[in-house]
Amino acid sequence: MPELTRRRALGAAAALVAVAGTQTVTAPSVSAAPGVSAGEHHHGGPEAFDEVYRGRRIEGRPAGGGGHHHGAGYAVFVDGAELHVMQNADGSWISVVSHYAPVPTPRAAARAAVVELQGAPLVPFNFNAN
Repeated sequence: MPELTRRRALGAAAALVAVAGTQTVTAPSVSAAPGVSAGEHHHGGPEAFDEVYRGRRIEGRPAGGGGHHHGAGYAVFVDGAELHVMQNADGSWISVVSHYAPVPTPRAAARAAVVELQGAPLVPFNFNAN
């Protein structure tokens, strides 16, 4: 693992500022039930999303039975490749791309990954490698 340098830390901070300052207007893909906040679906988890962000297609949805998910049963994809996400105990989310920069939602994790990838393709994380 590369050592954390001042340059990498400043780059990560700049990426977070860029993600926080960028707003993409999208229509909600899942209707919230009465009394449920706009960022959650009726089971209390994150809302599904499908949008183009900085030229990359990002998607998030509740995960079906198979696979290896730590994100409370939630799957995120960048250009069709799965971005491994995980929800922390405090409710924040991290991804394999931006592991040390927690964000509030899986959508924000996907956007942060796009920023960090800088146009590079996402290489899927292989959990079955021996």
